[in-house]
Formats: sequence, C-alpha cells, structure tokens
Amino acid sequence: MNLDSLRAQLLAMPGASEETPFGPDALVYKVGGKMFALVAWEAKPLTVSLKCDPLHALALRDEFPAVRPGYHFNKRHWNTVTLDGSVPPPVVDAMIQESYDLVLAGLSRRRREEILASD
Repeated sequence: MNLDSLRAQLLAMPGASEETPFGPDALVYKVGGKMFALVAWEAKPLTVSLKCDPLHALALRDEFPAVRPGYHFNKRHWNTVTLDGSVPPPVVDAMIQESYDLVLAGLSRRRREEILASD
C-alpha cells in the first residue's frame, strides 16, 4: 500500500478529515473531531496507527510481526502497522474499518447521525 492509496481510503470514510496537529510529519485522520488513524508518511516503510478492540489488538500482534503496540498511543487500544506487504491488504482494510467504527461509535448518537447523513 502506498501513501496515495492509503490517504484515499482513509478520506473515503464518511465525515473523515485530514489534519496535521502534530506537525508536518504525521497525517491525522479524524471523524467527528476524534482521531481514528495517524500516518507516519515519511517512514520507510509507511506506518499507520489505528484504534482496535484490546483483545483483537493482541491477536493481530501475535499473528503479524508488522503489527505492534501503538507508538506514542495507549498500547491497549492502538496498534501501529508497518505497511511492508507482510499484512495482507484485506486485513489492513479491516483494521482501518474497525478503527473508524470504534471512533464513530464513541461519538454522540446525534453526531453519528449527522456524519452518516452527510455522505
């Protein structure tokens, strides 16, 4: 996965926005003002940090060496994934969707409805 395809996938989520609140080296993707992904776009290979259910996060770390506890995040709820091709694209896609869904679910019902109705 390259940066352009990753950015397109993250921005395709309903209500998603891209920001750089931590400086130009980190692309932050938010929904409803809450972060669901952080891309270290200058890393070689590319890395993305994603929110995850704690038990699922552990299972993914056990299965894939490229999935590690979230760098500079709550390690129980976040994974950092090195996009070196060792994690199959459908698994990365599912991780992105799970992160987005977890963050969206944490928003108020009214805000969720506004976001989903706008797309």
